[in-house]
Amino acid sequence: MKNPYRTLGVGLVAAGALFAPVAYFVISSAPLTAMAILSLLVGFTCIALASTRPYISPEASLVLLQTGMENIAALLEELALRNKAIYVPSSMADGKPKAIIPLADGATPVLKNRVPGRLVVRYGSRPDEVGIALTTPGGASLPLVRDSLGPGDSQIESALSYLLVGVLDLATGVTVTSQNGQLNIDIRNPRLHWENIWYYRSLGSPIASMAAAVTCEALGKAVRIKGEAVNMKQARVEIEVMD
Repeated sequence: MKNPYRTLGVGLVAAGALFAPVAYFVISSAPLTAMAILSLLVGFTCIALASTRPYISPEASLVLLQTGMENIAALLEELALRNKAIYVPSSMADGKPKAIIPLADGATPVLKNRVPGRLVVRYGSRPDEVGIALTTPGGASLPLVRDSLGPGDSQIESALSYLLVGVLDLATGVTVTSQNGQLNIDIRNPRLHWENIWYYRSLGSPIASMAAAVTCEALGKAVRIKGEAVNMKQARVEIEVMD
């Protein structure tokens, strides 16, 4: 795929390099020479910017995310699943973090088996200990921070800050505190907000999903999004650590 920044930069550099000597030696025009040199500078800047442009545009990423969310929401609604998802780390799954939604109404899973890489999974020995295992935005974003994960509050805060603020530009700051088996994650100026839709009620908003996935992977334990409160300036995600 051609990068428009690189194409523009090469064109400006070529035009400036060809026109600069003509303007200086043949035409003897200082303004035209300065314009040619400026063309060179702008061209090199465009070439440098080409390496910073994402391979997939933000608009394309939004379309893919929205499509996946709507498909999963339709599946949850069709199955009438109202349980909150349990986020499990890669060590408890098939090497990839997952979110399990129990099929039994009101069930709180106690994971006894490693979660296989399937859609419908059995997480215990009883007949009703069955759920669907989904890949979430949080799970998909974990490779960006896996090397910096640790079980401490400050380590989780650092990983989430790097992910949400530094890489994805979805917030301006993150604070993590823990108390009585629960983590409170305060996210300043979130750019993706909670909506009262089936997908968010079960799996949380994309930002909450990322917070839950990072937390469960850092702790090596299953977690659940207990609550999520959002206003224009701050979002609080309450994450319960499962025994």
